[in-house]
Amino acid sequence: MARQHEVVIIGGGNAGVSLAARLVRYGVKDIALIEPKDHHFYQPLFSHIAGGRAQVKEAVRSQEAVMPKGVHWIKDKAVGVDANANTVRLASGSTVAYVQLVVCPGLQYRWDDVPGLAEAVHSPYGASHYEFELAPKAWTLLSGLRSGTAIFTMPAGPIKCGGASQKPMYLACDYWKEQGVLDHIRVVMVQPYPTVFGIPEVDRELERKLAEYGIELRTNSELVAVSPGSRKATIRNNATGTMEEVSYDVLNAVPPQAAPDWLRATDLPASGDEGGFVEVDTQTLRHVRYPNVWSLGDAAATSNSKAGGALRKQTKVLAKNLVSARQGKAPTHRYDGYSVCPFTVSRNTVVFAEFDDQYRPKPTIPMVPTWKESRLSWWVDRDMFPKVYWHLILKGRA
Repeated sequence: MARQHEVVIIGGGNAGVSLAARLVRYGVKDIALIEPKDHHFYQPLFSHIAGGRAQVKEAVRSQEAVMPKGVHWIKDKAVGVDANANTVRLASGSTVAYVQLVVCPGLQYRWDDVPGLAEAVHSPYGASHYEFELAPKAWTLLSGLRSGTAIFTMPAGPIKCGGASQKPMYLACDYWKEQGVLDHIRVVMVQPYPTVFGIPEVDRELERKLAEYGIELRTNSELVAVSPGSRKATIRNNATGTMEEVSYDVLNAVPPQAAPDWLRATDLPASGDEGGFVEVDTQTLRHVRYPNVWSLGDAAATSNSKAGGALRKQTKVLAKNLVSARQGKAPTHRYDGYSVCPFTVSRNTVVFAEFDDQYRPKPTIPMVPTWKESRLSWWVDRDMFPKVYWHLILKGRA
């Protein structure tokens, strides 16, 4: 007989832990969280680690240490959901029954979508700050470069905090500038979209930094293949169809990403959704077809940019709506599409992009142009946010 809990949460990252903590504060007693990993990460610091501005130990805690008191930790991996039977299938072969289910397993990295990429980032000349184990390697490679070519890439499609793909690049360029070697290094940024980010105000500020560092921006372009042995990256311009082969001395790549394969195989995504994201009402975060299923964060089919700032607001909305649903009431709280991306454009300044799901500026403090390069924004991103994350967000208090 399957074990049963009133609320089952799939995923023990930011979304799962902060939601569980908030539900506990709202009086929900029987919560189980499914998470197989032993460690919990604060991923925004990965960029700082790769740029030499944070220590590895700052970005990690044990999963046990961040689990809210009273929440049952099921140390296993979800591999399937039967939404009609209200059960979750686990890798161990057992099942967990639920009254309410929240799906937030995050994204999976699809390294094999780019031939040669997996081998390249594990070679002596490649890295990826999207992997905790490879972030310090990125800084070793970047800080050791004195001449040659460095390539930074971002894939098309939904990814975790798209702007994070650029952050180590700016940190490295400012470091090379301080060391007096920037003029000897060719820096190429591969960006799949028409502009450097997508918000005119932010684009202008980032373009100014690109010009300051002499960065070559390849818009409408993607990394489509890597030859690790010869250290050559093949870049396709999607607007023209042309291919460019660039030799590199350091490659820092962000992998293509998608919903987990097991999730894509369930009935939770919309019919025809090749991305495999959970079909939810983008405002209430409740499943469109299964009223006792919810989703937030990277695996939810919402229209916002996927980032921790978006998740913080989603968590509050979902928790309040789930509590209402337990009481037989209709969900009334609405997520407004807010997201945020702090660009670390130097070793002590940040361009702070706050925007909605239409990529319109949405500053927390109205009329304040947070997209302007600022030392204060650096302090907020580098010093304040990690403390808020560990001590408030994961405890359901922010």
